[in-house]
Amino acid sequence: MTALDDLAGRYVDEFAALDPCAAAMMGIAGQDRLLTDYGPEGFAARADLARRTLAELGRAGVEDEAGRIAAAVLRERLEVDVALDEAGVREGFLDTTDGPVQRLRMALELLDQGAGTDWEAVHARMRALPRALAGLRVSLRRACGAGRVAARRQVLRSARECADVPGYLADLVARYGDGPLRGGLAEAARSASAALAEFGSYLSVDLAARAPERDALGADRYRLGVRDFLGTDLDLAETYAWGWEELARVESEMAVAAEEILPGEPLPAVMAALDADPAHRIGGAEAFRAWIQELADRAIEDLDGVHFDIPGPLRRIECRVPPVEAGVYYLAPAEDLSRPGTVWWTVGDPFADVVTWTVPTTMFHEGVPGHHLQLGVTTLNPRLNRFQRLSSELHPGHCEGWGLYAERLMDELGHYREPAHRLGMLAGGQRFRAARVVLDIGLHLELPIPAGAGFHEGERWTPELGFEFLRARKGPDPDSAVAFEIDRYLGRPGQAIAYKLGERVWLEARDAARRRAGAGFDLKEFHRRALDLGPMGLDRLRAELARA
Repeated sequence: MTALDDLAGRYVDEFAALDPCAAAMMGIAGQDRLLTDYGPEGFAARADLARRTLAELGRAGVEDEAGRIAAAVLRERLEVDVALDEAGVREGFLDTTDGPVQRLRMALELLDQGAGTDWEAVHARMRALPRALAGLRVSLRRACGAGRVAARRQVLRSARECADVPGYLADLVARYGDGPLRGGLAEAARSASAALAEFGSYLSVDLAARAPERDALGADRYRLGVRDFLGTDLDLAETYAWGWEELARVESEMAVAAEEILPGEPLPAVMAALDADPAHRIGGAEAFRAWIQELADRAIEDLDGVHFDIPGPLRRIECRVPPVEAGVYYLAPAEDLSRPGTVWWTVGDPFADVVTWTVPTTMFHEGVPGHHLQLGVTTLNPRLNRFQRLSSELHPGHCEGWGLYAERLMDELGHYREPAHRLGMLAGGQRFRAARVVLDIGLHLELPIPAGAGFHEGERWTPELGFEFLRARKGPDPDSAVAFEIDRYLGRPGQAIAYKLGERVWLEARDAARRRAGAGFDLKEFHRRALDLGPMGLDRLRAELARA
């Protein structure tokens, strides 16, 4: 072990102790009974850790190429953390998808492993929830006093989340049964539920009254978000224009695909027919869960040894339906493999039909060859230091870009078994993510809609226009799902563009490698070398793949 490896390992240990909720998402073992301190002291301690580690990194020697890359990746992350702290972003932060309220909820959900649930840890985290919320309240009040309050829609979304969690806690207690922890779990759930109700009331009444109505965060804050989520610097005007061009390209390709399914019918009619087709519907959440499990298993069977070498511990993905609204997401295996790689897929009514023609592309994104392969291979890679193995969650441009690349790759390899599934890839993956580039940049910078767009040309983006624009591109999803997406973009500037911009870097790097190798280009070997690098920002990924 080098001095750099030792530093990275110590940083992971200290980081996990200071942020158990993030550690849970990253699969870091050892903090399962704790929750993150979201009070001012907790934020200060985490910022101090980043500064101390950055200073020590400057004194650490680099022995080889692997060390050079490892040092650069750690430095990039630490510098972003310091920049976010100096900008005052952390303390008053609330969000729709990944804010403190969501992380506290997920810290409990991740312990929910059916027969394998660690009930002592569940009990401890339930008991810790009131204190965590009290600390968060102090931080929000302090930030409010300094004039830093999240936009009103983010405050209210977090308040609604507080109202959703108690039902899940009660369900957890009911599923425990009549063991020795029954009374303690019930009391902890009651206490946590009361704390959630009180905190939700504080958000919806007190903080919401002081929260700004304006959602746009402006160019400076947006650039910081791009640096955080993508690890790159962007020409935002060029990227906004590219988003429109990419959206037009994908929609043209969709029209061709729709013509193959129902010749002569317009695209909306084709999509509506697929939604209504019993061949593309499954009745109920449990039947749907079993169907996506089979889809995930089949992808592993088809790809292993052909286009990828999939390690034994990654040959199983656990597909689950979360107990509360949480979207669709993947969590990598725990570093000690005590938690399997897991796809969480929210369904609305657990007894209603689920439309499936858009599902395969998302499973390829979340499972294999997407996140499960990418993050799992990283977790198991002995050539990476501990920070590199566990930091995929901190590099969305790299990870989500690979996930979207995986969707397209499966089209190239012929794994969309029905024309409807390929249209689902174009509609659910490519068009949706291109629209995100347009919306995310346009909304936060309040840019004008360009001439020729065919949509409110010359007007500047507002959340209402964003909803209308996305509503036309979200197929059968309910209005609530479209509203959730708009709130998501407005809460996390730069995150939504990580998918398309990351995919662009992966595709460009592959094309460059193919040109260099000529007839000797080996796709499987390119993927192996690329994933062996581990997670990193997009600028560094582009540079390292050019050197490979």
